[in-house]
Amino acid sequence: MNEGIISCYPTAGAERPLAGVYLDTPLPDQGRCGPFVYANYVTSLDGRISVPTPAGGQTVPGNIANPRDWRLLEELAGPADLLLSSGRYLRELNAGQTSDILPVGTGEALSDIRAFRARRGLAPQPDVAVLSVSLDFAVPDQLLEQGRRVIVITGSTPDERRVQALERTGVKVIALPGTQQPGGEALAALLGRLGYRRIYAITGPYVMHTLITARVLDTLYLTTVHRIIGGSPFASICEGDLLSGTADFSLASLYVDAHGPDGCTQTFARYDLKY
Repeated sequence: MNEGIISCYPTAGAERPLAGVYLDTPLPDQGRCGPFVYANYVTSLDGRISVPTPAGGQTVPGNIANPRDWRLLEELAGPADLLLSSGRYLRELNAGQTSDILPVGTGEALSDIRAFRARRGLAPQPDVAVLSVSLDFAVPDQLLEQGRRVIVITGSTPDERRVQALERTGVKVIALPGTQQPGGEALAALLGRLGYRRIYAITGPYVMHTLITARVLDTLYLTTVHRIIGGSPFASICEGDLLSGTADFSLASLYVDAHGPDGCTQTFARYDLKY
């Protein structure tokens, strides 16, 4: 983890430590629709971010997942006051189909990220907002035990029994009026009214489609492992209907890392959505 990375853009050639590359770059607290919304994925060179598990869930392919990318995923949680997730992720977590609890992790190697949050007056852990239509999941005890506020955001006509079951665990359920599928500008406006300023979307490709369609996403962080893995079915970073208008991005920063999986190179890029 001590090996450096090389800057390619906007400046080229300088080497720097991996740790801090995202944490040291301030993020705005205002985005196009209120809060600043950003997302992060790791992908293979042939565009795969997740593949099916034997149990029926989805997971990052094991041959692109790597601790150096995971370090940066954790760093991106440093300035966040809210993590945006999905009911599907929580179902998979409860079923043991994924072992990755939402950041920030508690290990000693991540102590600088926790110190970063403390210096800025942020809670030790970001709050969590879960998008769900079905409400068919339980919130893991660990999230609540960490002192996080957990909010579930659903459509306008939720199943009241499931609402009550979630609220009995200490979770707040909010129905977005006028829609069956929570998302879009109404979601961003709601989270802004709740006081959130930097929202880190740790979600799948269908939520990404929703965020891009509504032009709610401000920034995309993308780790590309320079490895072709093939296989089907698979998911890419954005899944759903063809977008009515293209989502155009500007490259904001790019680093190359010569110490990816098995010595494979990988790049760490930040793209800002153009409006």
